[in-house]
Amino acid sequence: MQDPWLRNKRIVIIGGTTGIGLSAARAFIEHGARVVAIGRNSESAKNASSSLKTAIVEVGDASQSGTTERAIEKCLQQFGGFDGLYHVAGGSGRKFGDGPLHELSKEGWEQTLNLNLTSLMLSNQAAVKNFLKQKTPGTILNMGSVLGYSPSPQHFVTHAYAAAKSAAIGFTKSIASYYAQFDIRINLLAPALVETPMAQRAANDREILSFIKTKQPLDGGRIGKPSDLDGAAVYFMSDYSKFTTGQILSVDGGWSISEGQHK
Repeated sequence: MQDPWLRNKRIVIIGGTTGIGLSAARAFIEHGARVVAIGRNSESAKNASSSLKTAIVEVGDASQSGTTERAIEKCLQQFGGFDGLYHVAGGSGRKFGDGPLHELSKEGWEQTLNLNLTSLMLSNQAAVKNFLKQKTPGTILNMGSVLGYSPSPQHFVTHAYAAAKSAAIGFTKSIASYYAQFDIRINLLAPALVETPMAQRAANDREILSFIKTKQPLDGGRIGKPSDLDGAAVYFMSDYSKFTTGQILSVDGGWSISEGQHK
């Protein structure tokens, strides 16, 4: 490949061992980056390590203080620098009690926000501190969801998750505004339904798939693939986005502009 977009970039991916994060790790490496990928599950980390031959892959819980700091330190030690953070980690809180407000448990609320929002705050904080210490530009890309601003009241009713993803948008814009003066740019991707381990409930439901046919009408009306987000992620992690910050990009197959038909 001539002139790879990410030549010599040193990137940490939080949530980089499955789904969207793993696909991005492959794309980043193909575009010349050196990658540290962190995942919560030891088995997925082992599989990712076999798949990502040149990456450093380790196990870590993004919602715990110190996880991203250790990943960045590893990036500095092994690759001699740190240029970007891609925060993908998060997930459904259904098993903890997330759902419609009248059924939402306090544990469901707290666990879902911890998984999706506290983890993001901690990783972004660690990245910003390092960029400031290095006195270098840097880029952060966060993972949101269309459910943060475009709800689906019949099939995707998890109000804590929606709150967390909506908060991620406000958080991203707020910190992007403040740290622009330091040439630290911070943006967010907002996918719709994508084929990931978290999406198995929906991906195996015929009624939801029928709904997705009209709610995500692009490319024949299908669930997204993790690779559908790779191009946008590469752009935001590259110098081609050096004049772009505080932006929310929907990679959603048309979700946010489509009504979606129910049977």
